[in-house]
Amino acid sequence: MKKALITGITGQDGSYLAELLLSLGYEVHGVIRRASSFNTGRIDHIYQDPHSADRLFLHYGDLNDAGNIRKVLESIRPDEFYNLGAQSHVRVSFDQPEYTVDVVGLGTLRVLEAIRDYREHAGGEIRFYQAGSSEMFGEVPEVPQRETTPFHPRSPYACAKVFAHHQTVNYREAYGLFAVNGILFNHESPRRGETFVTRKITRAATRIKLGLQDKLFLGNLDAKRDWGFAGDYVKAMWMMLQADEPDDYVVATGKSYSVKDFLEKVFGSLDLDWNKFVEIDARYFRPSEVELLQGDASKVRDKLGWSPETSFEGLVEMMVESDMELARDEKVLADSRK
Repeated sequence: MKKALITGITGQDGSYLAELLLSLGYEVHGVIRRASSFNTGRIDHIYQDPHSADRLFLHYGDLNDAGNIRKVLESIRPDEFYNLGAQSHVRVSFDQPEYTVDVVGLGTLRVLEAIRDYREHAGGEIRFYQAGSSEMFGEVPEVPQRETTPFHPRSPYACAKVFAHHQTVNYREAYGLFAVNGILFNHESPRRGETFVTRKITRAATRIKLGLQDKLFLGNLDAKRDWGFAGDYVKAMWMMLQADEPDDYVVATGKSYSVKDFLEKVFGSLDLDWNKFVEIDARYFRPSEVELLQGDASKVRDKLGWSPETSFEGLVEMMVESDMELARDEKVLADSRK
C-alpha cells in the first residue's frame, strides 16, 4: 500500500486529493496546524466511509517548523509528498507579506531539505509535488501562458510561489530528487473558501435570492481568469508523480472569463440582475493587479494524458447548487428564530 503525505489536507485541494488517493488504495496522512477549533470540515465525511476511514491519519505540524517536518517524514516514511499548504489568499498576502513568504516560500524549502536529508540518512525515496500557481506569471508577456513563459509576479504570494518553484527545480537538478511543479491556474469548487471571489459570488447570490443578503461588495470586475474544477486538477497532481521522469506542468482549461462573466452566469442562473446587487469597494483592489491569466495545458495533455472534464458552465452550476442548499438551510434556521 502506497503512503502519501499532504500538507494543506483540510483545504479545498487537499480534501479532493485525499479522496482521490484513498480511492486508489493509498494510505493518506495529512499535516494540520494546531488550533483552538476544528478545521476539518472538508474531510470529515471521509471518516464516515468504512472503506477509507481507517486509511486516513492526521498529524499536527506547520511549514514554519523544520524539525517537525523531519519528524513527520521519519515516522510516516511516505512514498509521495504533496505540498499544498500555504497562506493562499493573494489579497491577504499584501497585508501579511512576511508570514506569507515564510510559509509559502521558506516552507517549501524546509520540506525539500527534509526530503533530501531523509533520503541521505534513511535511504528512502520520496516523490515530491509542489503546488505552483498561475499568479507567478503576473504581468504576462504572452497569452496563453505555458511552462516557458517568464514569471513576473505581482504580489507577495506570487513572489513566494516563484521562489518555491525555482527551489523545487534546483533540488531536482542538484540532488536528483523526483520533484515536480504543478503550475495550476484558478480552480474552484463548492469547497472553495468563502473569501475567494468565485465562492464569494455564489454564496452571496444564493443568499440574495432567498432574501438573506442585500448587497455584494467586490473589487476588479474586469480581471480575467482561467477557471477549472479542483476535483479535475488534483488528478493532474497525482499523474505528475506517476510519470517516469519529473517535470513541470501547466494545468488549465485554456479558456478565460472575467469576474463580470462569472457574475452574469451565477446571477443569471438564479434569474437575478447582478447590477442591482453588486457594488464596487476599493478595499478589494490589489495594490498591483493581474488582469489576464489563461493557460496552455498542451504539455500535460500530451505527456500525461490529462485534460479537464468540467466546463465553466458545469462548474458554475455545481457551485450554485451547493450554495443554494446552504442558503436554504440558513433560511430555515432564520425563520425558526422569528
